[in-house]
Amino acid sequence: MDHFHHRCTQCTTTTTNPTTSTSTMSLLTHVLACLFGMGSWVAINGMWVELPLMVPEIPEGWYLPSYLTVIVQMANVGPLFVTLMHRFRPGALDERPVVYCIVSLGAVATFLLAFFWKRSVVLGGAQHSVPLLVLSFLLSVVDCTSSVTFLPFMMRLGPQFLTTYFVGEGLSGLVPALVALVQGVGLVHSGIIAAGGGGGTLVNSTMAGGGGELEAVYQPANFSAQVFFIFLSAMMVVCLGAFVLLNHHPAVVRERKGHRYLGEEEEEEEKRAEQGLPMLRPLEPPAARERRSAFGMGTYSRGELAFIFLVLAWVNALTNAVLPAVQSYSCLPYGNQAYHLAATMAAVANPVACFIAMFTPIRSLLFMLFLTAVGSAFGGYIMAVAAFSPCPPLVHSPSGVAVIVISWILFVLTLSYVKVIIGVILRDEGHSALVWCGAVVQLGSMIGAVSMFPLVSVYGLFKSGDPCNTKCPS
Repeated sequence: MDHFHHRCTQCTTTTTNPTTSTSTMSLLTHVLACLFGMGSWVAINGMWVELPLMVPEIPEGWYLPSYLTVIVQMANVGPLFVTLMHRFRPGALDERPVVYCIVSLGAVATFLLAFFWKRSVVLGGAQHSVPLLVLSFLLSVVDCTSSVTFLPFMMRLGPQFLTTYFVGEGLSGLVPALVALVQGVGLVHSGIIAAGGGGGTLVNSTMAGGGGELEAVYQPANFSAQVFFIFLSAMMVVCLGAFVLLNHHPAVVRERKGHRYLGEEEEEEEKRAEQGLPMLRPLEPPAARERRSAFGMGTYSRGELAFIFLVLAWVNALTNAVLPAVQSYSCLPYGNQAYHLAATMAAVANPVACFIAMFTPIRSLLFMLFLTAVGSAFGGYIMAVAAFSPCPPLVHSPSGVAVIVISWILFVLTLSYVKVIIGVILRDEGHSALVWCGAVVQLGSMIGAVSMFPLVSVYGLFKSGDPCNTKCPS
């Protein structure tokens, strides 16, 4: 009896330890997937939030955002190359060496940016920030190419880690925004420029009398742009370290083997069977239902796939290009605080949407259509407010601030949820489905940016107001 009790105790011990070990491995993989996702767009997101500090120091001034928009679209040569390789040479391009290259390039470029962003070169008789523009292009190539390499790499892990990756991708916008808030970027107060002598003298607006001109004055930052860019470089190094561990850490390797969906033999078999369409189908037991299309596992018909990719392009056009182009016009009329609150809370809404999708992934296409319509409606309101700038509705009312901030939060929350659910759906369709997912994300973003650039920068359809001097009718 004692011998039997001893054997049972051993059995209990050996069955509980693997459970604890498995949960620890899963937690480690979740953390690494999140850190890996944070490196996807952190460099370009960081540059956008740092613009108020950079613009006064460079010859391009406030034309820099327009230049950045064009540069980011030119950088789509990276994802275009990767997508064409998957289309015409399926299986020939391993995304892992590409990821190592682009993340290393991102870390080096952001580090160099810290020391050379203010340097200018004379071209055509005028000063131009050539080092800044060149490094911005390299960082854009890094971030754009991440859309078609990071997602396919996540096929090597279990499906539960894809949502965690999207959380990290959301944090790639939130973390730089929070650091910029601590830095004090873009904080403005009104000062009176007293006339006299060769120039004006800044006088505290509360102490000045009736004379002088009221102007918006940017407060000095708590730390320099150089420190900020070194921080971005460190985040890219963390992303690189997370990627190394996702490939080589023994616990993650065991986790990856336990969730293997595609064996090498099956991949080769599918390459031979699908020469016309570079789609890799996950290994699955024979199913009773018929395949509804030749795409992936055949879960969705051609019409449903067209709908999914159309929604993906539309959502990314709105969230990555169209609405960000008018964010300042939609928020600044309500005050600088409203602008920073809307930008920060919208950045928070992205990872929150990913967390919601992690626990309640609703894959219904009708629900996807409903959320897309709701998010687009909030986007329409934001666009209308921007069109009325500098005197939008409720500009003198606290409710105006509340409505615009809530609109930004719900806009990002609903459409971010849609993006994550589409990613989860396409992940189940196979490796190349995620490549096409990233390609459509970039295509939608490019269409949105190309559409908005002339409206904002060429035709000047949106007007910004002076936060200190703009007078609107009550």
